[in-house]
Amino acid sequence: MTKIESTIQSDNIELLANQVVEGFIIGLHKSPFHGFSVEFAEHKLFNNGDPIKNIDWKVYGRTDKLFSKKFEEETNLRCQIVIDCSSSMYFPQTNGKPDDNSKIKFAAVAAASFQKLMKKQRDAVGLSLFSDSLKFHSEAKSSSIQHQLINIELQKLITNTQINQTSNTAKSLHEIAESIHKRSMVIILSDMMDNMSSKGLDEIFSALQHLKYNKHEVIVFDIVDKKQELNFEFENRPYEFIDLETGEKIKLQSQEIKQHYVAQMKKLKQDLKLKCAQFKIDLIEADCHEGVQKILLPYLLKRQKLN
Repeated sequence: MTKIESTIQSDNIELLANQVVEGFIIGLHKSPFHGFSVEFAEHKLFNNGDPIKNIDWKVYGRTDKLFSKKFEEETNLRCQIVIDCSSSMYFPQTNGKPDDNSKIKFAAVAAASFQKLMKKQRDAVGLSLFSDSLKFHSEAKSSSIQHQLINIELQKLITNTQINQTSNTAKSLHEIAESIHKRSMVIILSDMMDNMSSKGLDEIFSALQHLKYNKHEVIVFDIVDKKQELNFEFENRPYEFIDLETGEKIKLQSQEIKQHYVAQMKKLKQDLKLKCAQFKIDLIEADCHEGVQKILLPYLLKRQKLN
């Protein structure tokens, strides 16, 4: 077994992140992330000589007085990493335990890799975990203690299997939007499995719009097992399928529903893609079997070229 293979199969989240970041940092000639240039701080009375462009005309319309917007210079980035830890994220699994290529392990390693990149830039990072509600939330900070805390929480994700944990993405994202008080980059890692209807997708996008309205940059990693969850590639024989979130079971012949299932999933994922484009949200489709490095590197290189 090579050194790389040994590290990839490890359950130590920090070692996994180090392996991923060291693997592609050479290809990045500059940072793919940049801080926001200015941040609104407060209003102050307009004085002769102040720049006219900073006058808040809406306030003038309400008060008949001239006020200027005062801004603070921002040099560093704030990043909030949001992970769906509902039970569907623990697929695929064997004997009740998530596999090495499970969706939750992909999400945890991707999150740890983003954190390591932010740490190199001395940027602030926060972590939010949700299933049917917000389970954990830490505000973005750049301290060593913060990085240790996040790694501990990520380690828990891949070692403690969540049983029958349903997801409520919309509710959780609304709560997160209310808790982030400064402009940030929000990275969401989820399988988006509670959007299995047009209504569900609309509710999620209401929450994503909430984040966009608060001027956050939003990036969504849609993590799936492409072979089984999208293409429904099962042998033509009877199966008992189990909903990991509710525990509901159903017995059926895989080929009887494959055509309908694949068509429905394709439509839902296409709707997700169109809505993300409409609201200028970065959507990255991630097959958990491809590995974090293969998904992250092309995206980061693309961002780097656009900066």
